[in-house]
Amino acid sequence: MPAAVSVESVGKTYGSVTALDGATFAADAGQVTAVLGPNGAGKTTMVECCEGLRRPDRGSVRVLGTDPWRAGPDHRARVGVMLQDGGLPASVKPLRLLTHLASMYAAPVPVADLAGRLGIDSFAGTSVRRLSGGQRQRVALAAALVGRPEVVFLDEPSAGLDPHARLDVWELVRSVATDGAAVVLTTHSFEEAERLADRVVIVAAGRTVADGTPAEVAAGGTLEDRYFALTREARL
Repeated sequence: MPAAVSVESVGKTYGSVTALDGATFAADAGQVTAVLGPNGAGKTTMVECCEGLRRPDRGSVRVLGTDPWRAGPDHRARVGVMLQDGGLPASVKPLRLLTHLASMYAAPVPVADLAGRLGIDSFAGTSVRRLSGGQRQRVALAAALVGRPEVVFLDEPSAGLDPHARLDVWELVRSVATDGAAVVLTTHSFEEAERLADRVVIVAAGRTVADGTPAEVAAGGTLEDRYFALTREARL
């Protein structure tokens, strides 16, 4: 079976700045792929190319066999996206937003189920602008998942969450992958990568410097130690 997400030798520059310099990775259906890298390493640009938000200057990106930059509405309906800034309308209340989004899909996840699993019920009557950062994170995650996507891109889904909420998010993300979706998430948390991911991709200086299971990438040590060694070497 072809990978649900395939990135091959992708390059992207912004003026004199090289954001990606031959990045390559793949993500399979039914798995969680965690992308780690220092700030400015290119991981967000790489994921945005997969989401169709950026057009690579060179290389190939395919999501569900399609170039996401040229994809139409039918393709986009099969892909869930959680952006770093949430991208949520400020004046709307969470349940109204999720109900509206669910109405756009043929077989959405029941809004009540998502709201219950993510604890959204407790602040359902508060407008997005008045929510805490962690609460907005949970609404943004629910918005990305409500359409039962086949591929999900999550930008730091547990950032800003308390330990209990983080565990709830991890359990939900794992269940989405178990149900057959390909989940690609960016993270700065080694614990998240080790406990949640089937594959770990480390990006540094615009290149993929490691790709494998957490144990393979750790290479007999710890994932954290291996990460710092690889990213340090990439800067030299």
